[in-house]
Amino acid sequence: VQLVESGGGLVQTGGSLRLSCAHSGFTFDDYAIAWFRQAPGKEREGVACIRVDDGEENYIDSVKGRFTISSDNAKNTVYLQMNSLRPEDTGVYYCSSDPLFACIAAEGTGDGMDWWGKGTLVTVSS
Repeated sequence: VQLVESGGGLVQTGGSLRLSCAHSGFTFDDYAIAWFRQAPGKEREGVACIRVDDGEENYIDSVKGRFTISSDNAKNTVYLQMNSLRPEDTGVYYCSSDPLFACIAAEGTGDGMDWWGKGTLVTVSS
Protein backbone atom coordinates (compact mmCIF):
# COMPACT_ATOMS: atom_id res chain seq x y z
CA VAL A 1 0.00 0.00 0.00
CA GLN A 2 1.20 3.49 -0.85
CA LEU A 3 -0.13 6.71 0.64
CA VAL A 4 0.86 10.16 -0.62
CA GLU A 5 -0.26 13.35 1.10
CA SER A 6 -0.49 16.78 -0.47
CA GLY A 7 -2.13 20.13 0.12
CA GLY A 8 -0.32 21.49 3.13
CA GLY A 9 0.88 25.06 3.38
CA LEU A 10 0.90 28.28 5.34
CA VAL A 11 -2.44 29.85 6.23
CA GLN A 12 -3.64 32.52 8.61
CA THR A 13 -5.87 31.83 11.59
CA GLY A 14 -9.42 31.30 10.39
CA GLY A 15 -8.31 30.13 6.97
CA SER A 16 -8.88 26.85 5.18
CA LEU A 17 -6.86 24.10 3.56
CA ARG A 18 -7.77 20.83 1.89
CA LEU A 19 -5.38 17.93 2.31
CA SER A 20 -5.38 14.97 -0.06
CA CYS A 21 -4.24 11.40 0.53
CA ALA A 22 -3.80 9.48 -2.71
CA HIS A 23 -3.70 5.76 -2.01
CA SER A 24 -2.98 2.62 -3.98
CA GLY A 25 -2.32 -1.05 -3.44
CA PHE A 26 -5.22 -2.07 -1.23
CA THR A 27 -6.21 -5.65 -2.02
CA PHE A 28 -9.39 -5.62 0.06
CA ASP A 29 -12.44 -3.32 0.02
CA ASP A 30 -13.24 -2.78 3.69
CA TYR A 31 -10.32 -0.58 4.64
CA ALA A 32 -10.20 2.63 6.62
CA ILE A 33 -7.86 5.59 6.37
CA ALA A 34 -6.93 7.97 9.14
CA TRP A 35 -5.34 11.38 9.35
CA PHE A 36 -2.82 11.98 12.12
CA ARG A 37 -0.84 15.09 12.97
CA GLN A 38 2.27 15.83 14.93
CA ALA A 39 3.16 19.27 16.22
CA PRO A 40 6.75 20.14 17.13
CA GLY A 41 7.65 18.64 20.49
CA LYS A 42 4.31 16.89 20.85
CA GLU A 43 3.06 13.36 20.53
CA ARG A 44 1.40 12.31 17.31
CA GLU A 45 -2.40 12.37 17.55
CA GLY A 46 -5.24 11.06 15.49
CA VAL A 47 -7.46 13.69 13.88
CA ALA A 48 -10.09 11.95 11.77
CA CYS A 49 -10.75 8.68 10.02
CA ILE A 50 -13.11 7.21 7.45
CA ARG A 51 -14.18 3.74 6.43
CA VAL A 52 -14.05 3.72 2.66
CA ASP A 53 -16.71 1.06 2.13
CA ASP A 54 -19.53 2.60 4.17
CA GLY A 55 -18.35 6.18 4.73
CA GLU A 56 -18.34 5.98 8.53
CA GLU A 57 -16.42 9.01 9.86
CA ASN A 58 -14.95 9.85 13.23
CA TYR A 59 -13.22 12.96 14.56
CA ILE A 60 -11.44 14.07 17.66
CA ASP A 61 -13.37 16.66 19.67
CA SER A 62 -11.06 19.58 18.92
CA VAL A 63 -11.76 19.42 15.16
CA LYS A 64 -15.45 18.52 15.15
CA GLY A 65 -17.43 21.10 13.20
CA ARG A 66 -14.27 22.46 11.56
CA PHE A 67 -12.75 19.50 9.71
CA THR A 68 -14.45 17.13 7.28
CA ILE A 69 -13.01 13.88 6.01
CA SER A 70 -14.28 12.41 2.74
CA SER A 71 -13.41 9.76 0.21
CA ASP A 72 -13.54 9.76 -3.58
CA ASN A 73 -13.33 6.07 -4.32
CA ALA A 74 -13.12 6.61 -8.07
CA LYS A 75 -9.95 8.64 -7.56
CA ASN A 76 -8.59 6.51 -4.70
CA THR A 77 -8.20 9.68 -2.68
CA VAL A 78 -9.22 10.68 0.83
CA TYR A 79 -9.54 14.36 1.65
CA LEU A 80 -9.40 16.38 4.84
CA GLN A 81 -11.12 19.72 4.49
CA MET A 82 -9.92 21.98 7.28
CA ASN A 83 -11.81 25.19 8.01
CA SER A 84 -11.51 27.80 10.77
CA LEU A 85 -7.90 26.81 11.29
CA ARG A 86 -6.17 27.69 14.54
CA PRO A 87 -2.48 27.96 15.43
CA GLU A 88 -2.84 24.75 17.47
CA ASP A 89 -3.69 22.90 14.23
CA THR A 90 -0.11 23.43 13.08
CA GLY A 91 1.85 20.26 12.45
CA VAL A 92 2.82 17.61 9.96
CA TYR A 93 -0.27 15.75 8.79
CA TYR A 94 -0.01 12.10 7.84
CA CYS A 95 -2.47 9.66 6.37
CA SER A 96 -2.25 6.10 7.52
CA SER A 97 -3.94 2.72 7.33
CA ASP A 98 -3.60 -0.83 8.54
CA PRO A 99 -5.31 -4.14 7.75
CA LEU A 100 -6.79 -4.22 11.26
CA PHE A 101 -7.78 -0.55 11.49
CA ALA A 102 -11.56 -0.15 11.51
CA CYS A 103 -11.96 3.56 12.36
CA ILE A 104 -13.97 2.86 15.51
CA ALA A 105 -12.60 6.15 16.86
CA ALA A 106 -10.21 8.84 15.64
CA GLU A 107 -8.26 9.13 18.90
CA GLY A 108 -4.86 7.48 19.23
CA THR A 109 -1.23 7.84 18.35
CA GLY A 110 -1.23 5.45 15.42
CA ASP A 111 1.38 3.19 16.97
CA GLY A 112 1.25 -0.13 15.20
CA MET A 113 -0.34 1.16 12.00
CA ASP A 114 1.36 -0.54 9.06
CA TRP A 115 1.15 2.04 6.27
CA TRP A 116 2.06 5.72 6.37
CA GLY A 117 2.59 8.55 3.96
CA LYS A 118 5.51 10.94 4.31
CA GLY A 119 3.35 13.78 5.57
CA THR A 120 2.48 17.32 4.56
CA LEU A 121 3.20 20.39 6.69
CA VAL A 122 0.38 22.66 7.81
CA THR A 123 1.33 25.95 9.43
CA VAL A 124 -1.32 28.26 10.85
CA SER A 125 -0.08 31.71 11.70
CA SER A 126 -1.66 33.83 14.43
